[in-house]
This record gives sequence, structure tokens and C-alpha cells, in this order.
Amino acid sequence: MEIAVEELSELSRKVIVTVPAEAVRKELDKAYGKLKKDVHLKGFRKGKAPMSILEKNYGDRVQAEVAEKLVQDTYFDAIEEKKLDVVVHPEIQETRFADDGTFVYAALVDVKPVFEISEYKGLEIEKPATKVTDADIDLKLEELRRRHAVLKTTDEDHCVTEDDVVTVDFQGFHNEKPMKQVHNENYSIDIGAKRLGAEFEEQLIGLKKDDSALYETTFPNDYPNPVMAGKTIEFKVDVKEIKERIKPDLDDEFAKDVDEKYSSLADLRAGIADELRKQREAALEGYLTDSLMQKLIGMNPFPVPERAVAYEVQEMIKQTEERLKRNGLTLETAGIQVEELAKQNREVAERRVKGDFILKKIAELEEIKLVDEDLERGYQRIASQYRMTVSEVKQYFQRREEILPFIAELLNEKILRFLLDAAKVTEAAEVEEETTAEVQSA
Repeated sequence: MEIAVEELSELSRKVIVTVPAEAVRKELDKAYGKLKKDVHLKGFRKGKAPMSILEKNYGDRVQAEVAEKLVQDTYFDAIEEKKLDVVVHPEIQETRFADDGTFVYAALVDVKPVFEISEYKGLEIEKPATKVTDADIDLKLEELRRRHAVLKTTDEDHCVTEDDVVTVDFQGFHNEKPMKQVHNENYSIDIGAKRLGAEFEEQLIGLKKDDSALYETTFPNDYPNPVMAGKTIEFKVDVKEIKERIKPDLDDEFAKDVDEKYSSLADLRAGIADELRKQREAALEGYLTDSLMQKLIGMNPFPVPERAVAYEVQEMIKQTEERLKRNGLTLETAGIQVEELAKQNREVAERRVKGDFILKKIAELEEIKLVDEDLERGYQRIASQYRMTVSEVKQYFQRREEILPFIAELLNEKILRFLLDAAKVTEAAEVEEETTAEVQSA
């Protein structure tokens, strides 16, 4: 087998493989031999059709099958022989059966970047303040008051204000064309909840019942609804009804209505403070690991393989398709262009790929590997999360396409834990304010 490698760019290679005529002939004979036994041709007994007839009728099919097998049989050997550290799957092209009996094909591949990683142990990151202030508790109390409020239909002179609930008909337009999926009638909008974004809701403030409005709203690329993400949409809105939110007073009775375990407003404030602390502590590790990765990526500039980025983009597009499918939509019916979605996801995909290379480099340098205990903890976590038995989780992860991403995730978590343990974590400045809960417990 002859192998030639052309360097197309810093990370791209073209691997040209020539399979010897003897090996090609052997596979062709084997394929035709099997075909001869199975095929039924008019005018010939089974197994007696001459080779010329078989080649005339089935030559293209046989060559396609043999070409695929020859690529599968030789590609990995070629890559190993040339010591190419490739990423993702190759793009196979220029396949041909040559006149001299050989089979030739080209594999376009990307190789892993070679880079020296800068200092990664002892990185300084700032830990956000977890102290709960009176302002934090007041904000949560307002949320509870909103949730326990009574809605009262207003008169015709009432203008929409913060906390009102407005019923509207709306139609969205993009590039002057109506969007089928951005249309609703008698749609309830909770002013302040920002389900359609703060910008959309702000345009409703000041309107009255039976008013109409026409305005534009620009949605960020990471907006949860992929139909609207990254678009500037013009809305035609008709106000049908306005309801005023009548909030309960902040007193001991309100605390009891929130939860019977609270006997007073002071108890409720203390409970909120405790819950907020727990939430912040639970989110702390994720925040710190994100900060570490941002710092590592910023400190280590190097090119990443285009095919690895493209693969990550495609995975993100698949996730969007799955989310849409759960709502009975497709990219087409949602009016989403694949090219535009890929463009929106590219920056995040590139960061993910770069981050993964950095983590794997650190694992190599520090000899960080998964052991059986790591896998068991991972199985236990999944079992608890989805209320399954550990044996059921292990059964699910028997398939290669499921276990490999799971193992990669566990390994990355272990590397990040190593980095966090080695990091220099500084405390963010706390707000100089004692919470009511803390004052009363002193």
C-alpha cells in the first residue's frame, strides 16, 4: 500500500492511499463470487451467470461496495503508518479504480494542534460573593407577592404598567414577511416576567385597552426560542384586555400563606436567606469552572481544526432540531436557515473545541485518568438524577455512542476538579450590609 500526505494548511492534510492491484482483485473476486451465488438472471441458472454479464449489470454496485470496504480496511492503517493524530471523521473523495488494477482514494483530515500550554496551576479566579443581603431578600419577597397576587380587570382609562397582565393579539414580521410561528391571539403577557424579553414588554407600557402598536424588537443570539433568536422582529400588537395585579401586604399572614412552616414575616425572610445561600453555593462550582476555562482559553491562543469545529456546530444544530421537534416544529417550519444557525453557533463551538484540547493536554501532562470509582460515581449521579437503578444506567451506557461522550464528560470534570483544587480563589468584596435574618439571629 502506497501512502502520500499533502499538507493543505497548518492542521489539514490530504492523505492519498493507493491499494495494490492484488488486494483489489481479491476483494472484487470475493464480491462477484458472492453475487454469483445469490443473483437470479433471466436465461441463466443460479450461480452460472458469466462474469461479463455480472460486470455489465452489477459492476457499479460491486465497485461501490468494494471501494467502501477497501477504505475501511486501509484508512486507519494509513493514518497509523504516517503517525497522523487526526480528529473526527475524514472526508473521503477522489475514489477510483485505476487502469493498472489499483484502487486510489484521498482522505481529507484535520490533525490535532500541537501547542505548549501556559501555566495552568495556581490560576487566580474570583469567587463571587455568596452573602445574602436585605436587597436580595426584598427582591425574592416581591416575586412571592407577584405570585400570590389577585388579578383585577381594569377600566378603559387604565394604562399598562409594570406588573400588569395584558392580553394581546400579535403578529411578528421578519424582513417584512409574516412569521407563522410568531403569531398568537389572546396571548397573556405578564409585564415584568420578560418571557418575550424586556424590550418587547417595555413597548406595551402606557398602552390602553383596544390600542394597537407597531414596533421592532431585537432578540439576542442565545434567546431560548430558536425561532426568534438573533432576529430583529417587527411586531403588530393589539391590546385586548388589561388586568391589574393586586399584591398582598407584607405581613405575618402573607408569610403563612406562602408556606405553613412560616409563622411570621421574620421567619419567611430567614427562610428565603437560607434558600438563596444554598442556591448560590450549588451554582458556585459551575461559575468557578467557567471562569477557569475562560482564563485558560484566553491564555492559550492556537488554531483549532476546522472539522472539529464543524462537527460541534452540527451537534448544536441537532440539539436545536430536537428542541423544535418537541414542539412539533422543524427548522424549515420555524423559518430557521441552517446556514444562519451554524453562523450563530460557531463562536461557542470553537471555544468548546479549544477548551477540550486544553483539558486533554493538561490530563496528559498530569497523567489524569478515569478509574473505576469515577465511573461508579458517574453512574450513581445519573441514577439519582433520573430515578433509575445503577444497573439500568449501566445497561443504557453499553452502547459505544453513549459511553464515549459520558466518559469524556467525566474525564473533563476530573481535570476541572484538579484545576480548581490548584487554583488561587479570592473572595469578591462582600456588600457591607447585614441581612434582617442575620440581625435577628444574632
